[in-house]
Amino acid sequence: MLDTVEKIVACRDVEELWVSLRDVLAGYGFPRLIYGYTSQRFGQNLGDRDDITILTTLEKAYMDSFVNDGLYYHAPMVRWGVDNVGAKTWRSIMERAEQGLMEADELRVHELNLSFGLNAGLTLSFPPSSHRTRAGLGLVPERGVSQDEVDAIWARHGREIWALTNVAHLKITTLPRLTSRRPLTPRQREALEWVGDGKTTADIAMIMGLTPSTVEKHLRLARESLGVETTAQAVLKASMLNQIYQIEPSF
Repeated sequence: MLDTVEKIVACRDVEELWVSLRDVLAGYGFPRLIYGYTSQRFGQNLGDRDDITILTTLEKAYMDSFVNDGLYYHAPMVRWGVDNVGAKTWRSIMERAEQGLMEADELRVHELNLSFGLNAGLTLSFPPSSHRTRAGLGLVPERGVSQDEVDAIWARHGREIWALTNVAHLKITTLPRLTSRRPLTPRQREALEWVGDGKTTADIAMIMGLTPSTVEKHLRLARESLGVETTAQAVLKASMLNQIYQIEPSF
């Protein structure tokens, strides 16, 4: 376990970390995973889809419906994770479905899950670092594995899985976040960092060896990439997404 922790801590980007976590959780019997992290949560609203980090091993066809069609807004376990911290098995989902207690939107998610063989699993909801952040991980076994078997795995290895996934999540919060937005260029990042340090456009132009109009262009493109209207908003969002003030990895 310590070897795995050390490997996760040493990861230099989210992609590398995800591969490590994927492999170790498959060893516990959970090859199908979906992780989500937002720093834009407000109430039950998880923010703009483009700002949510989503990592998964699930099929593209499933993700197209669950995420791109917005069904995740209505997923029972996502709703649970927004308001809770800890682990919860999916047994209650099956029980609510059998008792006819699901709302129409929840039932659509449940039927989608069943169509892809996602009928057993558990969800982890990680401690938030602020009232705007939420992160969770869904762990799903191979097709044909029952909820009883999932619960037995959790009873034996739950403490280890919880510790490892928490370490992985905390590491992700320190790395540049993967979202569906266009990443900032090095020049855009540098210009935003100088704005965050209180420098004027003229100051930044002198520091970076550029013309003021070129600095303004970099800031405008950064705003467009981040989907915000003002440079102050761009600095804040880029900071929340860990896209500025980062140490470049040395290989």
